[in-house]
Amino acid sequence: MVEILWFRQDLRLADQPAASAAAAAGEVLPVYVWDEVSDGVRPPGGASRWWLMRSLAALDADLRARGGRLLVLEGRAADVLASLARETGARAIHATRQTEPWWAPIEAKLGGLLKLHGWPTLHPAGALVTKAGGPFRVFTPFWRAHVAKGAPAAPCPAPGTMRFAPVPGGLAGRGVPRFSPRWAAGFDGVPGEAGARAALAAFLPKVSAYAARRDFPAEDATSRLSAHLHFGEISPRACWHAVEGRDGAEAWQRQLVWRDFAHELIRQHPDSAEVPHRQAFAAMAWTDVEREPGRGWLEAWQAGRTGYPLVDAGMRQLWRTGWMHNRVRMVVGSFLVKHLGIDWRLGERWFWDTLTDADLPNNAMGWQWVTGCGVDAQPFHRIFAPVGQAERFDAMGYIRRWAPEYRSVEPVDPIVEHGAARAAALARLAAIRKEAGGAADGGAADGGAADGARG
Repeated sequence: MVEILWFRQDLRLADQPAASAAAAAGEVLPVYVWDEVSDGVRPPGGASRWWLMRSLAALDADLRARGGRLLVLEGRAADVLASLARETGARAIHATRQTEPWWAPIEAKLGGLLKLHGWPTLHPAGALVTKAGGPFRVFTPFWRAHVAKGAPAAPCPAPGTMRFAPVPGGLAGRGVPRFSPRWAAGFDGVPGEAGARAALAAFLPKVSAYAARRDFPAEDATSRLSAHLHFGEISPRACWHAVEGRDGAEAWQRQLVWRDFAHELIRQHPDSAEVPHRQAFAAMAWTDVEREPGRGWLEAWQAGRTGYPLVDAGMRQLWRTGWMHNRVRMVVGSFLVKHLGIDWRLGERWFWDTLTDADLPNNAMGWQWVTGCGVDAQPFHRIFAPVGQAERFDAMGYIRRWAPEYRSVEPVDPIVEHGAARAAALARLAAIRKEAGGAADGGAADGGAADGARG
């Protein structure tokens, strides 16, 4: 009997419960559906689409080495899969669970034909609850609950053997398309399961120094696994157990739990990319980017021409490589929102289009965190000073690489002055505090953006 294996953001064969279930049940027909039209779907941006196309090609090569291939179809996923099941007489469609809000309605349309397996997180979504039985909204208690529950299950190997069903004749010619945005020439990273394993192997010798060095952008101290984790080329369980027992492992494992926390928040707040968790922030008076100076400020931020060396270096690294160091992500995010007073959602959308690791749970949580409007975020009145951050984290080597015209960490012809921008940001905060009766700002601020999740 034919068993359809529906790949989504789980583009691997190792520790892939849907692949194991399909292989055990019958002849496997591996499928990926390119769906930009189902209700609520948010298509990937240009940079992540670049990564995705190459990841699909790598998965197709892995399947061909086993005697199969990846069938890539296009359209409304539920309709496409239901039609494929009828055409092949498939007994079931196997898939790994996902947490993005658009998947549930698609899955519901497939009814009992769909068999869901596993999760894209360390523990199943909803497995960690408060003492009152509800979901967590603050990270530190979530981390403690994770510690109390214990390590996630060990990863499973790839299926030993897979028998493949023939591809229906009318679909035989549909392979993996190619895509490159116009600015992709310098993108780095090796998409695919083998690339993910190589990135993890390269990171293992650095684990012991991770806690001390991860915030220094000039150093190669982070995992660079974020895109691999987003596309499911490696499982978070495999990452967790690879570092288990090593000196300093807990600091990085904590970041994997931050990633789980982001997935928990997107389940609670599926509109996190558009709606602030703290209602008072809906009344924030953002800079108008339809007129000057706001239009010019936004364009300068996007292009890395703000006059602040660390901000400009980060934005140019993003454009050139499709990735940005996590500490710098926080600095450039704070600069957009607090120095320029520009709506955080415009930053989230820019990152969505230019990051190869663009991920809804992590991207939305990161921008809400840096803005101060998330349920667990740094307070709005904490404003990153780009010069101070560059000095504290010894960023001159990083600046020389990505913005070599700067000779120091000090601004040169900045588009806004730090002191005046800070005062304006605090005035905006005071206005919404007054509107909200003093309850606008807050946040536990007990963490930061997760390296294992986003960098």
